[in-house]
Amino acid sequence: MSVDIPAPPAEFAQALRDAGIELDSGDEARLTRYLHLLYEANEHMNLTAVRDPAAAWMRHIFDGLTPLPILTQADAKRVADIGSGGGIPGLVLACVLPEVEFALIESVGKKARFLEETARALGLSKVRVSNARAEALGRGELRDRMDVVVSRAVGRLPILLEFALPMVREGGVFVAIKGEQAAEELLTATRALGFLKGALVETRRTPTGTLVIIEKTAPTPRRYPRPVGEAAKSPL
Repeated sequence: MSVDIPAPPAEFAQALRDAGIELDSGDEARLTRYLHLLYEANEHMNLTAVRDPAAAWMRHIFDGLTPLPILTQADAKRVADIGSGGGIPGLVLACVLPEVEFALIESVGKKARFLEETARALGLSKVRVSNARAEALGRGELRDRMDVVVSRAVGRLPILLEFALPMVREGGVFVAIKGEQAAEELLTATRALGFLKGALVETRRTPTGTLVIIEKTAPTPRRYPRPVGEAAKSPL
């Protein structure tokens, strides 16, 4: 079934301007193509609950682009997206930063296959998909390698920090795209920040959510992340 993706609404263009985000030539076409592929695949698997493609320009594309100024300021060369799902924010960011290496982490096999096929269709040659658990990657090949790690709609902050900070290089940042509960989650994450060697830089409200920006200030102890399941069972 073919899905028609409407042009971005005026609200989207205004939100980009307000956020200081400028799209280069070709970015909008690639993002439109991404939405087309997302909604086609959504006919067969659960990738998005946003049924109206017109609403997706704000709820998915703009929301996924909100970390872009942070990546640009950090001059990020290697970025990981934990729990990439349908590709938000990882594939959305890769669409406008095709020269950056992206590691999209997705433990559900059919979603990982969607990410691989979509990255290939979009010509995003620097995107790599890992059909694996974040805990395993944080103890292994991605440990201390990422300039920036991002995540959206995956879990509460104390758990996410244990997944993300082991991957971040010292001096790099973790950006969590959160909703209305961001301040409450931060209050529960104080111990985790201490154990994992992270420090809050700032929280930043956007039209679609709240960015929680954490800097890695020292090496994360080798015992973190704990084995698969322990962070969720017993958050720090």
